[in-house]
Amino acid sequence: MFTSAFRFLRILYTMMRFRLDVFIPFTLLPWYLRYTLGALCAIGRKRASKNRGERLRLALESLGPIFVKFGQILSTRRDLLDDDLADELAKLQDKVPPFSGKVAKAIIERDLKAPIEQLFAEFSENPLASASIAQVHTATLHSGEDVVVKVIRPKIENTIGKDISLLYSLAHFVANVSEDGRRLRPIEVVTDYEYTILDELDLAKEAANTGLLQRNFTHSELLYVPQVYWDYCHRNVMVMERISGIPVADIPALNQAKVNMKCLAERGVEIFFTQVFSHSFFHADMHPGNIFVDPSNPDKPKYIAIDCAIMGSLDDEDKSYLARNLLAFFQRDYRLVAELHVESGWVPKGTPVHAFESAIRSVCEPMFAKPLKDISFGQVLIGLFQTARRFNMEVQPQLVLLEKTLLNIEGLGRQLYPDLDLWVTAKPFLERWMREQMGPKRVMEEVRKQAPQWAGHLPQIPNLVFTALTQLSHQEERMQAQTNEIKELSQELKLRRRNWPFRLLGAFSLAGAWLVTEPNTLEQLKHADLTSAGLFILGLYLLVLKP
Repeated sequence: MFTSAFRFLRILYTMMRFRLDVFIPFTLLPWYLRYTLGALCAIGRKRASKNRGERLRLALESLGPIFVKFGQILSTRRDLLDDDLADELAKLQDKVPPFSGKVAKAIIERDLKAPIEQLFAEFSENPLASASIAQVHTATLHSGEDVVVKVIRPKIENTIGKDISLLYSLAHFVANVSEDGRRLRPIEVVTDYEYTILDELDLAKEAANTGLLQRNFTHSELLYVPQVYWDYCHRNVMVMERISGIPVADIPALNQAKVNMKCLAERGVEIFFTQVFSHSFFHADMHPGNIFVDPSNPDKPKYIAIDCAIMGSLDDEDKSYLARNLLAFFQRDYRLVAELHVESGWVPKGTPVHAFESAIRSVCEPMFAKPLKDISFGQVLIGLFQTARRFNMEVQPQLVLLEKTLLNIEGLGRQLYPDLDLWVTAKPFLERWMREQMGPKRVMEEVRKQAPQWAGHLPQIPNLVFTALTQLSHQEERMQAQTNEIKELSQELKLRRRNWPFRLLGAFSLAGAWLVTEPNTLEQLKHADLTSAGLFILGLYLLVLKP
């Protein structure tokens, strides 16, 4: 409890030190909190000369690696953040001092249940790289393969749990004090971060992701994924093939290797669309630190991808809506874009399509003032999603990951080749994919996919047919009985409608019989008994006995 309180005070102090009070709506706070925070703000006045994005980045860096990671994830939410904040947060580097190599060896031996000498012919205690969640060591297997060993930091899960609890507290505070705070959806952002970072804590899951991505690109000329050594993998340890290549951000080294930069940039786009639309499984953390280039064939360079902790996937419906949305956008068919958002369920069904179309047009049409090659796919998605948010679009986590990955791919591609035209590469791919989804080949694939399931039901077909026919026969009998009842009821109603004047007359006759038996009336009528008896008999006949 005291640790959490101290951590919270440190966060508060850091916020004031870096003048992050610009994000706090002071007018909505209680007076005592306004004065307290105002006094603390004096600590950081000398830093006020820096812009707010830079101050936010510096604050997160001072709070440690968990908050750096949070800032990196936050930088991908351009549907929520202003550009100046997102651009500055994108500069955050997940670099922290390494932990002891002896501690790493102890974790490996504990989880793989064998001494290091039995597991590896060689193991370097000096880490190759170190980050907030894990660090990497080089090693050699007894069979001679060079490998890297990734090890989760000790006690990191406990630290992350405490920091996430504090982040949730801050998120609820921000959401409760102002409308602007709610607009940023802070609780949703923290939840997104929690899911992402917890995935990174499970190296067994990362190994499985790596294995699937490797199978998807087996024998591919576009992308190479290192081999996983499954016998050496655990929740806290992962061993995989050691690769060699040029970091994709090292432009001078790529130029020195005479790599065809245009081909390299276009292949990056092709890899992205292949993962999303052909495999429905894409690497969602493709920043430059996770991508290398194999320059052995410089005219047709191949990418190498590592770190598959964060992966995304789209179902067939999402892929179809996404492809149709992009094609409709570039055809400037904003009506179709609006209809697709409603049809997909991304926005509520009752959304007024005309108003939504108008809002999309006002945001997207200015983009076409630029040449087509300069239009950013990522910015298109951001513009569409920001507009849809005004119409109560629900957050689609898979689309958030897609948007982030697309922005990374675009930025990387244009860094490699500034004249990259994504539309030239993407349009044929999207159009071909749409044709394949609607063509006979797709139908036959679905038939083949469902055939085993259908075959399993074949022996049951005679019984199913007999049961269905029996139920149909019983249903016909019930329907006939109901029809007869309806006819009888209809005839009864007709008869009652025809006889209602007589029944009304009968009611009046009974009333008359009662009336003439009253003492005052009998004095006035000489034949009262005969009259009342006659009226009573007539009324009874008309009201009850007459059919």
